[in-house]
Amino acid sequence: MIHSKVTVVFCGEERSVSPDTGLTIGRTGDVEIDDNPYLHRTFLVVSHEAGFWWLSNTGSTLTATVADEQGLFQAFLNPGARIPLAMKKLLVWFTAGPTTYDFEIHVASPVFKTVTAEAAGAGNADGSEEEVGAATVGRVSLTPDQKLLVVALCEPFLRRREAGTSQIPSSAAAAERLGWTLTRFNRKLDNVCQKLADAGTRGLHGGVGKLATNRKARLVEHALSTKLVTEDDLALLDGPADACTTSASTTATAAERAADRMVTAEQGNA
Repeated sequence: MIHSKVTVVFCGEERSVSPDTGLTIGRTGDVEIDDNPYLHRTFLVVSHEAGFWWLSNTGSTLTATVADEQGLFQAFLNPGARIPLAMKKLLVWFTAGPTTYDFEIHVASPVFKTVTAEAAGAGNADGSEEEVGAATVGRVSLTPDQKLLVVALCEPFLRRREAGTSQIPSSAAAAERLGWTLTRFNRKLDNVCQKLADAGTRGLHGGVGKLATNRKARLVEHALSTKLVTEDDLALLDGPADACTTSASTTATAAERAADRMVTAEQGNA
């Protein structure tokens, strides 16, 4: 039987997968990700079964986000779940402790072919053109400040040239990067996560009316996998500060700084 060639790429290193033995990914897997105590010894497994290649989550606590390279498909892989490797290239993100990892899976002859909106709307049998997929289901519209926040959190990943390892900035570091107070950053982070959760994004809620404690990691994985932000958006961070700050937001920042000073003073007098 002829099998499609499957390759896993992490930190510039390529590993071919044998259909007979498969490939394990984790702290002590065939692809040894990192000596990270938060990472399972064997977390993900690429295997061949019943004529299909599969990616399985064999861990007990961690989840993984799987997407195609165009941001048209996304799967949230819980412990015990598996998905078929049905596309030519899949990108995988997961977070263990303070570190977020990503790697690529290449399938030489995938079972399915990704059809983009441009290809689908190129022309019909009668010669007419039909616009297909013009609006992405579940796509949310972010305000300029919300977009800036997501770009700041994703910056280490957007500046990388290959799959590998990065750490998501702390809220304090991201706030400083944007020239915001921590109060303002946390409030806008709440708003972004709530907006995405309301639109159906999983992993941002820890319970009824409660945002998840690891929401920043899930937000970054979602933003990167759906192309909510791209490398081009780094210009928003590199541009002049006044290009993305309105007079209203400047006033809000001044009020927030005053509030922060009052909180600090109260804590000092306590």
